[in-house]
This record gives sequence, structure tokens and C-alpha cells, in this order.
Amino acid sequence: MDQIKIGKFIAEIRKEQNFTQRQLADILSISDKTVSKWECGKGLPEVSLMIPLCDALQITVNDLLTGERVSEVDYQKKAEENMMNLIKENEENKKRMALSIICGVITIIAVCSLVVIASYIAIPTIARIALIVFAIITAVAGIGAAAMLEVKAGYYECPHCKALFVPTMGEYVKGYHTLTKRKLKCHECGKTGMCKHRIIR
Repeated sequence: MDQIKIGKFIAEIRKEQNFTQRQLADILSISDKTVSKWECGKGLPEVSLMIPLCDALQITVNDLLTGERVSEVDYQKKAEENMMNLIKENEENKKRMALSIICGVITIIAVCSLVVIASYIAIPTIARIALIVFAIITAVAGIGAAAMLEVKAGYYECPHCKALFVPTMGEYVKGYHTLTKRKLKCHECGKTGMCKHRIIR
């Protein structure tokens, strides 16, 4: 889905309805920063907000996901396209998550192998130091690549307002985490909590 096109459409319809960003945000019980983020094409409305948003703007969900008013003739075709786009996005998220796990496992194996070689095999000191430095570089690069893939693989669900959002890389790296949750500040309600990682919307 074209986030920029959808954002421009939201802004256009909001203005047609004579709403400010603040007024629309108040109707939806969210912050005006969230509305601004949508309109700038930096994110899509969460699934739980789509129907209330469409009701407020007097459009259909199909119009929203298409980024334009859909005629009755094209309605079925656009609905199918939007459904396929959502399925495609979810599949891509699953692939990214799988790649993230594979990347993490390969990194661990590579780093452990380099450390074992540097520790137990009789080699010159300079070669031992080089192996240790290479192991550190491999660890940083591998963990960084796995993290970038995981950030793009799906969304995090706020435990307070149930909104779905994608954290910035900085937020992701700084957040304390378990295997399935990460301590993050919600982009919707602004509260901090252990947000559950979700692959699909």
C-alpha cells in the first residue's frame, strides 16, 4: 500500500470535512501527532482505528486503503487488490522475521567458532588478536543486520491502548527485551510498557 498516497488522501478528506488535525485526533481519542504522521506518509492507521476514522471522514475502508474514492464499478476490484496487498505485506514480514532469526543464528555460530579458534589453536599472537577483532566485528554486523530485519518485520502492540506501531532503530536498540516483548514508548498513547512483537496486523 502507498502510505504517502493514503496520507495525502486522509489530509484531503479531513480538510473537506473542515476538521483540524486536533479535532480529528480528539474524535479518535489519539494524539494529533499520530494524525500528522499518517498525513506525512510515515505510517498507516492501526486496524482498530480504521473504521472509526472512515466513519469520521465519511469514506469506506476500501477508499482509505486505496488512497482515493473508489467508484462502485471498481469497488470489488480495489477491495481484492487491498486484501492481496495486506496478505503480501504479512508474508514479507514473516520472511524478514525468518531472515532475522537465521542471521542471528549464523552470527552466533560464526562468533563462537572464531573465539574457539583464537582460544585453543596454537597461532601467532597477532593472528589471535586479529581473529578476536574479526569476531567482534562479525558480532556487531550480524546483530545489527538481525535487528534491522526484525524492526521491519511487523509491529509492536502497546499493552495500554493496543495500538500497533513500528519503533525507530534507536528505540529498538535501547529497549529492554525478552524473546517476544520489548520495552518501548507507544507512538499513539505515549505510555511506556512491554510491547508484544506481532508479525501480522
